[in-house]
Amino acid sequence: MGHQHGRRRAMSRIVFHALGRKFLQREEDMPADDGARQVIYQTLALGHHIGVIDCLQTLLSCPEDGYADWIAALPEGEARRKLAGALRFGEIMIDASHAALLARALDQGRAAMDERQRGWSDALMRELAAMDAEPALYLMVKRHED
Repeated sequence: MGHQHGRRRAMSRIVFHALGRKFLQREEDMPADDGARQVIYQTLALGHHIGVIDCLQTLLSCPEDGYADWIAALPEGEARRKLAGALRFGEIMIDASHAALLARALDQGRAAMDERQRGWSDALMRELAAMDAEPALYLMVKRHED
């Protein structure tokens, strides 16, 4: 048993990436600024469907054990199972069809959460509200090894 005490298990993080899908159907939707235009054309050239850009930004990053405790505060049910998928499979996608379900569970679990977990809930709630208003938005939730 003593032979592996030197090897520390890398701590994983669960990271929420917000993706916004922008459709640039018309020429006048392109930014006027040449630099920005260049970037968009390069993005399109990299194999994206014409007119679709995925804008990826990190919304939230939680240590894996903290994430597990956070979702344990949620009521039993579909929302908790959905979020637990990030621990089980290493990746889940959240889209507008999950927004109401997750928002309800975060709200119900709030009393059992500490300050940090409430902060995570608030960040996720803001994103779920945005998703409700703009169904093209979605979140990728992935496990990253540190």
